[in-house]
Amino acid sequence: MAKFINTRKAVSEIEDLIKNAGEKLILVSPYLKLSKDLKGLLTYRNNKDKVTTVIFGKQELNPDEMKFLQGLQFVILKYNEDLHAKCYVNDDKMVITSLNLYEFSMANNKEMGVLIDKNDPADTDLFNEAFKEVVYINETSQRFELTAPKPQSFTKQGDTKSNFDRQTSNQSSGKQTGYCIRTGVEIPFNVEKPLSYDSFKKWNEFADPDYPEKFCHFSGEPSNGETSVSKPILKKNWKKAKEIYNL
Repeated sequence: MAKFINTRKAVSEIEDLIKNAGEKLILVSPYLKLSKDLKGLLTYRNNKDKVTTVIFGKQELNPDEMKFLQGLQFVILKYNEDLHAKCYVNDDKMVITSLNLYEFSMANNKEMGVLIDKNDPADTDLFNEAFKEVVYINETSQRFELTAPKPQSFTKQGDTKSNFDRQTSNQSSGKQTGYCIRTGVEIPFNVEKPLSYDSFKKWNEFADPDYPEKFCHFSGEPSNGETSVSKPILKKNWKKAKEIYNL
């Protein structure tokens, strides 16, 4: 069943949660100011080509931290100005706590929380219920572009021209943003992996490469069934995608 954890235990469990995460890792923290250990863990995961989603609500990143995050191709940053929850979740475990991903809090504050293990039958329902809320927060948060001066300058998914402009900007900065062809959520651009992890699991039940999907992997716009795993980019966008990504 869910276990109580104090500050020291929360820090340790969050570090283990990140280090041992499989395909899924979502970090929800209003304050984002990275410790040396957290940077190392994110780099370790990024080097394994695994996506990490970080959702935050207060930006306190200095230029060095911005440069660090820009260099991590598989880290997706999202901003939610109303965020107050703190929750860290991977495929199997979740920590809900008062602890922010903030170096000062980890070293000085008195925090508490709970550890939930999906594989414990007593925790499974609780894990799934809490994870639904994490998904909701993720889907209602906006993608944060480090080159944008203010959150108000964020673009909304579905604005094709803005997405094209962003693709060009991401290419020049070394980041490559794509879209899941089934759900439209943002993922790393990779024509060989155009599905998010959860969508891939569903697709893999039948593994039909020509099954019609809903979005263009390049632009994020609705494809009306004209895309698939074998053809993840709309025909009209293929030339632009080739120019940007040297396909």
